[in-house]
Amino acid sequence: MKVAVYSAHDFELPYLEKAISKDHSVTYTKHELSDVTIYFSQGCDAVALFTSDKADEGVLEKLNAIGIKNIVLRSVGFDHVDLIKAKELGMRIANVPAYSPYSVAEHAVTLLTAINRKLIQSRALINKNDFRLDGLTGFDLHEKTVGIIGLGKIGEIFAKIMNGFGCKLLCYDPHLKQSDNYSFKIENVSLKKLCAESDIISIHCPLNKYTKHLLNASVFSLMKKGIYIINTARGAIIKTEDLFTFLDNDLIGGLGLDVYEFEKGLFFHDHSKDGVKDAILQKLRAYPNVLITGHQAFLTETALKNIADTTAYNLSCFEKEIPCKNIIL
Repeated sequence: MKVAVYSAHDFELPYLEKAISKDHSVTYTKHELSDVTIYFSQGCDAVALFTSDKADEGVLEKLNAIGIKNIVLRSVGFDHVDLIKAKELGMRIANVPAYSPYSVAEHAVTLLTAINRKLIQSRALINKNDFRLDGLTGFDLHEKTVGIIGLGKIGEIFAKIMNGFGCKLLCYDPHLKQSDNYSFKIENVSLKKLCAESDIISIHCPLNKYTKHLLNASVFSLMKKGIYIINTARGAIIKTEDLFTFLDNDLIGGLGLDVYEFEKGLFFHDHSKDGVKDAILQKLRAYPNVLITGHQAFLTETALKNIADTTAYNLSCFEKEIPCKNIIL
């Protein structure tokens, strides 16, 4: 099968080349899929997409026009693909449903502990030979109440880790079944109750029409003063502009973001020479209690290998016309 791999980053190429190139004819490009980069997939049977690629109605129509019916996603999420249009065009789409939920859950904990224990500020002081501890006080996670939005695979692992710290666990997940059993104690509550009682909130739900801007000014106003919020899911689950009033008034004690509502065109690219013109991001990252990482929560050796292997499996299923366990459409 001839495959065009869009948004091919240096960090993933060794894994993709080992898994895919032995069985398929592959063209790699660093460019993101868009209206103007369709030509990279001319003559191909499939495209392999990353989260930053654009597969909206117009792009899908153009892919279909050059004969591409197969799309493999190098991600769990598929909010960047117009599934309704893809179905209408008879396209097949498969994702990577579980490359390593541990990588994302562990990164969420890393963000939380780094902000809480003021590691960024501490390093800045030490680099200036200032070894005072003033302004670096954190809090024990033990016996704190942690609210988890979305108790899928990643959310469950995050819950296990926080249970190990001795935290009280709440979750908000409308899809949670009564029969679901866990090795830890957790209470499924309303979003209002979760916000009112949690000391820490971590987001692990997908982005869709129900969760876009789920956390906004009205929801922030329900939270405890000094709440810590962690988001390793999707940026648009938080209405970013609504954060500033709460940050300015010290109502949010700490904010850890691995994703950002307007990250497209910013994350995964080097802007050290041209700078960042996004005023919202510039303002956000200026707060000392805000820690932002560039969508790297998934970035472990295990995850990259699993993504590449699953992508190769999905392509082979499409090529051989056999059932694919990761099929979305």
